[in-house]
Amino acid sequence: MSKRQLSLNLFIYPGGHHEAAWRYKGSTADRILDVTYYQELAQRAEAQKFDAIFFADGPALADNVRYAQRFRFEPITWLAAIAIATKRIGLIATASTTYTEPYNLARLFASLDHLSGGRAGWNIVTTSNALAAQNFGLPEHPPHHERYERAREYLDVITRLWDSWEDDAVVNDPASGIFADTGKIHAIDHVGKHFRVRGPLNISRTPQGRPVYVQAGSSDDGRAFAARFAEAIFTAHQTLASAQEFYADIKRQARAFDRSPDQVKILPGISPFIASTQAEADRLQDEFNELIQPEYSLTQLRQMIGLDLSGFDLDGPFPRHLIDTGSAHGVASRFKLVVDIVDRDKPTIRQLVQRLAGARGHWVIAGPPEKIADNIQTWFENGAADGFNVMPPWLPGGFDIFAEQVVPILRKRGLFREEYTGATLRDHYGLSRPESLFSGSIKAIA
Repeated sequence: MSKRQLSLNLFIYPGGHHEAAWRYKGSTADRILDVTYYQELAQRAEAQKFDAIFFADGPALADNVRYAQRFRFEPITWLAAIAIATKRIGLIATASTTYTEPYNLARLFASLDHLSGGRAGWNIVTTSNALAAQNFGLPEHPPHHERYERAREYLDVITRLWDSWEDDAVVNDPASGIFADTGKIHAIDHVGKHFRVRGPLNISRTPQGRPVYVQAGSSDDGRAFAARFAEAIFTAHQTLASAQEFYADIKRQARAFDRSPDQVKILPGISPFIASTQAEADRLQDEFNELIQPEYSLTQLRQMIGLDLSGFDLDGPFPRHLIDTGSAHGVASRFKLVVDIVDRDKPTIRQLVQRLAGARGHWVIAGPPEKIADNIQTWFENGAADGFNVMPPWLPGGFDIFAEQVVPILRKRGLFREEYTGATLRDHYGLSRPESLFSGSIKAIA
């Protein structure tokens, strides 16, 4: 039996994950609209045999773009351009079940999977930004439970669309004049609360059968949704204990859905500041934090916890009594994460925004390469992670340092691959290829 190994993704934010990355002297702020910049980042990650690159997305402009490079590319289009510049690395794009329709999205991801030879993954989100509703003609943003209700039906519909062509439906025989066996192409005839979709899809089944299903919610609804549908889960944790609790809960819920826990990969985010000594790494992190603009940081915090602290002394104690714990604001899991930091560490407002500036609540760690590798190994070997979303504080330099100094240590310890052993994202993650729901040998999603 082969030894279990890490999965590693490069999570690409335009200039890097620290909110002030674009202001750092080593950044490439002038290239954020240059597609070759992203192609080069993907090529760098592929050279290191990373499982995938990942783009986040949201269908609204954040109200703090004045202070940071935080606009959004449409990621499927961008990944199509990256696909032609790479050969093996997975390509994961975020798309919302609240503000898209299943048929159109099924076509987009099927096209990307065909175009890339089986490397597409879909990060499934329900969208937390209430501003999005105004871009789609809705009077208000749907409530949390309703978004997840729609998402469950959405997954049922889109899965059937991707499966509507059986694997051997394409005959492509010029001699007989038969291109497709129409007996193996199926209407889905879905009628539900949110969707009416006849099908079938107008493109054949993809190399992976379906794109890899990725999910990033950690609320109670998000956990249940992930355990039922997701094959990889992106999550944020500040402590080993928190990550272990999440990991155990997801694996338990997956078993309850009669799924193999090994087919659900849990990948927390890690944003490392790396230098030859601890003191140098701390100075590097301080250098980034000195570039923080409070107007941006406080807007981010308000979006997370629904509290405007713009008139408060940044070096004063955080006003914990003003947080309304009865109703989460924005992303429910981030709300809990911030409250947990406040309750556990009793930070000042400035200390809290610095904690969150590094990677919006993901795990930020500073130290020499051995310390970073040690912590990755500890989480991996102690029931907290199957791998990580690597979130460099700045790009491309932050990734290059991780690749040159941390990855070789992980390889030396037998924790990460030397070479790719497969061609698809499913291969990289060790996921099975799903059989079509219409093949006759399995039942439809319940």
